[in-house]
Amino acid sequence: MTCGLLLLLNFVVIVPKAACWAQESGTTPAAQSPAERDEAAKSAKPGTDQFRLSKETYDKAVAYSRAGYLLHFISVAWDLVVLVALLGWRVIAKIRDAAVKATANLIGQAIVFVGALTIVTGILDLPISIYWHHLSLSYQQSIQGWGSWFWDWTKGELVGIVLATIAALTLFLVIRWKPRTWWLFFWFASIPLLLALVLITPWVLDPMFNKFAPLGDKHADLVQSIERLTQKAGMPIPRERMFLMEASAKTNQINAYVTGLGASKRVVVWDNTIRKMAPDEVLFVVGHEMGHYVLGHVVKGIAFGLAGIFVAVYIAYHALQRMLAKWGEKWGVRGQQDWAALTVVVLIFSVIGFFAEPIGNGFSRTQEHAADVYGLEVTHGIIANSNEAAAHAFQVMGESDLADPNPSPFITIWLYSHPPLAERLKFAHEYDPWSRGEATKYVK
Repeated sequence: MTCGLLLLLNFVVIVPKAACWAQESGTTPAAQSPAERDEAAKSAKPGTDQFRLSKETYDKAVAYSRAGYLLHFISVAWDLVVLVALLGWRVIAKIRDAAVKATANLIGQAIVFVGALTIVTGILDLPISIYWHHLSLSYQQSIQGWGSWFWDWTKGELVGIVLATIAALTLFLVIRWKPRTWWLFFWFASIPLLLALVLITPWVLDPMFNKFAPLGDKHADLVQSIERLTQKAGMPIPRERMFLMEASAKTNQINAYVTGLGASKRVVVWDNTIRKMAPDEVLFVVGHEMGHYVLGHVVKGIAFGLAGIFVAVYIAYHALQRMLAKWGEKWGVRGQQDWAALTVVVLIFSVIGFFAEPIGNGFSRTQEHAADVYGLEVTHGIIANSNEAAAHAFQVMGESDLADPNPSPFITIWLYSHPPLAERLKFAHEYDPWSRGEATKYVK
């Protein structure tokens, strides 16, 4: 929760992650139930024209995805309750007093205050995190042992303390410097913070949790095929920008993504993707990621995120004044220039971030659809029956990742960073501007 001080994480989670193959997935129109599948099979078109699951997988996908949705909303509510309780019981005020007593140095105070708050909220949030991992293990989505999982959780908390301390100290100093317009100057400060975070993530943060290797070391044939795609697109992606992530050490899921900025920009393919899909299907997945790379989705995501931050910090400034006027004395918060006030800012950012989820995910779904179109166009003529390869890739991913066979419109709008899976599969099966004499959108 303390990482909520990095407001950018609420709004631009799409930057490193939405430019990916399978962040969340679902199906609209609804995937066929087993009975509907059997009936439709009698008149189905050749190839993979609809998302189909066996009865056992169908039931598991429904149970797993619905549990995940519920857990998400419970987690958000719990985080808000914890922050309000810590403020109301004056725990935050006591942490503030301890930080001020420990040192007169502002950097030291930031480390003590943010570190203590992160540890307290992290421990209180731990049962939900543990249950989510238990759920992933139960449905064979994760294979990561508890020791490894706890070590990753610990590293995540430590990284959170560092990032949140930087953000908190920046915000604290800006509030003291410009008490009436701190929201604007903090937004200015968030720009280099965000760019630095996106830049260093592939070099520093990602390797802390997974192993990476050049894609060509183990899959030279795939790299050669990718180079054929880049030649067709007229946008070469250097071999040194293609990486393999050893995801199979921790998960059974399939994924690929584009991340980084400038010199750290890269395409990453999970080893599970290569292991579970046919070569032509993997090539379509890479074509999709090339779409993110070529269409500049990371940069566009950053711009979108910064626009969101601008609106959010403006709202947060006004909300903070009203909340402190009403509850500041009760909470033991002495004003906006008090370290304890940062927790109120986190609370406000958390609420804004929750209600901004549909906006950010809607933007992400638009990018993902564009990447699907690009992948279909760039593989056309290189892969024999590229539409079928793409459609079957979605089928394999849906089976492996237990995609929800029938998410509600509300869930799709609120939580899905990708178009529903069956919608993507159907589009891949039917997209054919070439036979209709229509112009392609991205790859000429």
